[in-house]
Amino acid sequence: MKRVVVGMSGGVDSAVSALLLKDLGYDVVGLFMHNWEEEEGGVCTSADDWEDARNVAAAIGIPIYSVNFADEYMERVFTYFLDEYKAGRTPNPDVLCNREIKFDAFSAYAKKLGADYIATGHYCDIAHDVATDSGRTTYLLTAADSTKDQTYFLNQVSAEQLSDVLFPLGKMLKSEVRRIAEERGLTAVAKKKDSTGVCFIGERKFKKFLMQYLPAQPGNIVDTEGWTVGRHDGLMYYTLGQRRGLGIGGLSGYAPERWFVVEKRLSSNELVVSCGEDDILFTNALFTPSVNFIGNPPKEATFDCTAKTRYRQPSQKCRVHMTGGGAEVVFDKPQRAVTPGQFVVFYLGNRCLGGGVIDRSYNV
Repeated sequence: MKRVVVGMSGGVDSAVSALLLKDLGYDVVGLFMHNWEEEEGGVCTSADDWEDARNVAAAIGIPIYSVNFADEYMERVFTYFLDEYKAGRTPNPDVLCNREIKFDAFSAYAKKLGADYIATGHYCDIAHDVATDSGRTTYLLTAADSTKDQTYFLNQVSAEQLSDVLFPLGKMLKSEVRRIAEERGLTAVAKKKDSTGVCFIGERKFKKFLMQYLPAQPGNIVDTEGWTVGRHDGLMYYTLGQRRGLGIGGLSGYAPERWFVVEKRLSSNELVVSCGEDDILFTNALFTPSVNFIGNPPKEATFDCTAKTRYRQPSQKCRVHMTGGGAEVVFDKPQRAVTPGQFVVFYLGNRCLGGGVIDRSYNV
C-alpha cells in the first residue's frame, strides 16, 4: 500500500480528501500544521481546527499527527508579508505559504512519516508527461469547479514540488464535497464555514492586526492636483482602487461617494486619491521581474495566453514578452487597479503556466 500524508486543516475539503484516498486503498495519515501561535482570550486560535481535524480522523479511521511550523512561517512568509507592506506594496502571503510551507516544510516532514505522496484539499488538478530518460514533467491544471479553483495561489510552486502530490478534489464540485461529508458522517466539518483571511492567521480586523507589527505613520491624503483633502493612518492600510474607509466624505465641490485610491507615495507619505470616474486606474500593461513556470515554459519568447492579476478575476487575454527572467504583459483590454505586490498568473487553456510578482503597471 502506498502511503499518503494528507494536510488536514480541520475543514471539509481536507477531510473529504482523506476519506476519498482511504476509499481508494491508500495508507492514509493525517498531518495538521500549527503555523501561528498567537492566542486570543488565552486560547490558541488553531485549537478548534485541531479538534475538528482529530474528530474527522477518528471518524475516517486514520491516524493523525500535528507539527509546528510557526518558526518557518514567521521567517519565510510573515516577514515577507511585513516587508512588502513597509515597501508600500500589497502582498499575497497565501502564495508564499503554499511554496514555502505546504509544499516544502510540510512535504519534507511527510517524507519522515514514510509518505510516498502528499495530498491537500486544494481545488486544482495535476497532470504528468509520460516518463522519459530525463524524468517526467508535472503540470498544474485548473479545477472542475471554476468558482473554487485555487491555481492562482499555487503559481509559485515548482513542478518538482508537485511531482508527488495528489489533489483528490480536482474534478469535483464544492457541493459534491459537502454532500459526501454529510453522507459519510463527517459531522464536525460537513457544514463548517470555509476559512478566509490570511493563510493560517485567519480573519482579523486587518488594520488593528497590522498595527501590532508595523507602527502607524499618519500623513496627508491629497487629490491628483496636490490639494490636501484629509489624513490617513498609514499607507500600508490602503490599496489601489480602494473606495471605503477613506474618511473624506462631505467635502465641498466633490462627489464624496466617488473617492478612490490611485497612488501611495512613500517618499512624501502621501495617499493620493481621485474623485469622479476611475479611468485613471486602468492600465493595459505590467512588468514582473521574475516568472516561475510550472513544468515546461512556452518555447517562444513572446506568446499569447490569458492572465489574472487577482484571485477570482476572470482570465484576461494578453501577450507576454519575456525579458531575461522577467516579463512584460500587455493585455487586450485595460485592467483596473493592477496592484504592485500582487501576482500575475498565466494560463493556457486549463493549464496554469505559473506567475510572478507585479512590480508596476502602465500603458503602452
